Amino acid sequence: MNIAIVCYPTFGGSGVVATELGIALSKMGHNIHFVTYHQPVRLETINTQNLNFHEVYVPDYPLFKYQPYELALSSRLVDVVKSNKIDVLHVHYAIPHAYAAYMAKKMLADEGISIPIVTTLHGTDITLVGNHPFYKTAVTFSINHSDSVTAVSESLKQDTLRLFDIKTEINVIPNFIDVKKLDLKEKPCERSLLAPTNDKILTHISNFRPLKRIKDVITVFEKISSQVSSRLLMVGEGPEKAEIMAYVNKNGLNEKVLFLGNSNEIDKILCYSDLFLLPSEMESFGLVALEAMANGVPVISSNAGGLSEVNRHGVTGFLSEIGDVTSMAENALKLLLDDDKLKQFKKQAKEQAQLFDIDIVVKQYEAIYQKALEN
Repeated sequence: MNIAIVCYPTFGGSGVVATELGIALSKMGHNIHFVTYHQPVRLETINTQNLNFHEVYVPDYPLFKYQPYELALSSRLVDVVKSNKIDVLHVHYAIPHAYAAYMAKKMLADEGISIPIVTTLHGTDITLVGNHPFYKTAVTFSINHSDSVTAVSESLKQDTLRLFDIKTEINVIPNFIDVKKLDLKEKPCERSLLAPTNDKILTHISNFRPLKRIKDVITVFEKISSQVSSRLLMVGEGPEKAEIMAYVNKNGLNEKVLFLGNSNEIDKILCYSDLFLLPSEMESFGLVALEAMANGVPVISSNAGGLSEVNRHGVTGFLSEIGDVTSMAENALKLLLDDDKLKQFKKQAKEQAQLFDIDIVVKQYEAIYQKALEN
């Protein structure tokens, strides 16, 4: 199949999933065409025989206060579909991608070209941005006029049905991890580069937005480090970072808390880690938790959204109520103070991650594409 994939090309979960899916599909012989405003961060090789990138260029006209990206995207999609004989459009994120895809579909129909749209819902496009009164009507329309719709968790599916008047069937296809690629990577795990030999290493990775509850990460770590010699790795960038860095500096935590910025070496960072902290207020799935587990790192998380579908309480880590930093710290200490128990949880985390291997999940997307084509 010739498949066009539309996504945000950033470090966010939806962009990572879309890019990894496209790469996996290309290895299976499908011709993949990424259509977005920048080369996706996880896309290391482009313009091979069956892996391509098409830039969406938005001219900067003074007339517009906000440049019309969805207009540029829909026009670019028409060109890509016609030039490359695309069979299926797979758009990740309801807005503006599903909306732009629908406009492209209508323009193509005027030229006698029929193209099915598969829309994958990832989270904030539904629960946060998409539910805003200014966007809700357009999001509802875009979902209902997609030929197939998928959601990355059962929790997100139920949120979508609760918040919108949806007439289209929603199929749950979870996020995934390439387990084999992890096993092949050389990970030296020289922990001494980041912490003294006996220190435990905890990690948090996110976009540092309010929903990630970054202050809770620090509070949990403070409670842990008062009883266990430990270091905290903070990976990512975002609006909350400056405030948290100021707090760390003010409270003399500079030697214990390391800010590493955005990174393409997440697996190496997780290799150093003993526990992963994710106290989010909202997570449609928790891809970063799955990445941690695939690297054998137990997860201490909230029970927000789809996290309970990934992180099994008492098996791969622990779940606590949102904001219950005391419970999270206590759960972390259960593992950090018992090396045998920590070792067992690391093993169980890695085993659980196997259930979300890309080879299992990509076949589900292939079936969705085929169904959309047949309909």
